[in-house]
Amino acid sequence: MTGYLRLGVNIDHVATIRNARGGGHPDPVQAAKLAEAAGADGITAHLREDRRHISDDDITRLTNELTVPLNLEIAATDEMLEIALRHNPHAACLVPEKREEVTTEGGLDVVGGHNHLASYIRALNESGSRVSLFIDPEPEQIAAAADSGAAVVELHVGAYCEARQVNRSREFDRLLLATEKVNEVGLECHAGHGLTYDTVGPVAAIPNVVELNIGHFLIGEAIFDGLESSIKRMRELMDKARAAPDSVRSA
Repeated sequence: MTGYLRLGVNIDHVATIRNARGGGHPDPVQAAKLAEAAGADGITAHLREDRRHISDDDITRLTNELTVPLNLEIAATDEMLEIALRHNPHAACLVPEKREEVTTEGGLDVVGGHNHLASYIRALNESGSRVSLFIDPEPEQIAAAADSGAAVVELHVGAYCEARQVNRSREFDRLLLATEKVNEVGLECHAGHGLTYDTVGPVAAIPNVVELNIGHFLIGEAIFDGLESSIKRMRELMDKARAAPDSVRSA
């Protein structure tokens, strides 16, 4: 097992807590800076169309104050494209978005949405942002992503994380095959959604995965142990799995 595995910390749900009461506390930008200090390699923030957590001002402040890369998650809409072009984040991850969903429920349909996505991907590429597509671990979606002009795919690992133990091995095998396909088509492979201390090891051990994006779980654990401690423990588990040659098959 070789290669450093990056950790991106999603700070959306610090903003969720802030917005539950209004005002400015807790501050997601402060959380991002604490995550940096704890060893995060990047910060992820999803600016949703309904602004239910991260706000426009949060994105402005993150852009101006972070010293690690910002991964801006957005829907493929004209409004979100304009915002991304204005801020020019290190990475722009296109995600599906439904107003009624509690969290992102599945991957982007790159196969069916290829024509719609093309102009957004082209504009983001031209601005200098690395374009990532958040997709389910399905061969046809990976092939479509390779044809789209995006540089990165982030595989939705929710089905693996949420599966009962009897089905988790099957979901992991599906994920493992997907990472191999991503490597074959020449895209950079990231993974995220639902990873916890209990599920991160096998995914972190997959050699084709170069970045994990983790948010909700870390923010939840921070309530009990603090954000720095939670991130450091996740980092330790990732590094341990990466160094263990057999852990890729331990799902």
